[in-house]
Amino acid sequence: MKAVILAGGLGIRLRPLTGVIPKPMLPIGEKAVLEIQIEHLKKHGFDEIFLATNYKSEFIEGYFGDGSRFGVKLKISKEEKQLGTAGPVTLLKDELTEPYILMNGDILSNCDFSKMYDFALTKSDADLVVGIKEFVAPFRFGNIFYDGDYVTNIEEKKDFKTKILAGIYVFKPGLFDIIPYNEFFNMDKLILKMLELKKPIAKYEITEYWLDIGQIDDYQLAQDAYETHFK
Repeated sequence: MKAVILAGGLGIRLRPLTGVIPKPMLPIGEKAVLEIQIEHLKKHGFDEIFLATNYKSEFIEGYFGDGSRFGVKLKISKEEKQLGTAGPVTLLKDELTEPYILMNGDILSNCDFSKMYDFALTKSDADLVVGIKEFVAPFRFGNIFYDGDYVTNIEEKKDFKTKILAGIYVFKPGLFDIIPYNEFFNMDKLILKMLELKKPIAKYEITEYWLDIGQIDDYQLAQDAYETHFK
């Protein structure tokens, strides 16, 4: 089975760390983020993995090679320009002739990829399955009630909960008819275009551990999570 990891981002929100190495190569515990992702994909039967690179691609190429020491077949697909979060797959059109996992290179998750993939193939007719995750953020302030100059009550607000795109998807080859070749094209544009065309989009809820390593604070969370979930 095949998977594509988007590893070409600039990692601006993680500077100065990403001024030296690309974000997917940042060390988490004893391993790079990409290494953890590849090992987890392999665990679930994804043994042919494409890394879509751009920024500091040579670091990624030098570290992973052909993937043999990680037990997978690995290919680097280097973009000559930024292609967003959906556009990079068009450079691999001839090789992605079957459904495949697509994921962001800054996601740390022990998602059951094989279960998600099986859902896309056996329980959904949609060309796109989006992984979603419940996001919980504490509300920092309480409501204050008063009458004139005197406080009458206070109410602590509950945590804010919503469902977000988790940066993990199952793509089917039919999407190549919608995504423009070698052009900057993000996932939000793909989803909106499919809705406009009235094409079905399925959702798959990820219940396992998930973290988007987007900012410095998240990077520290990832270090802590490695000991619990990935070591």
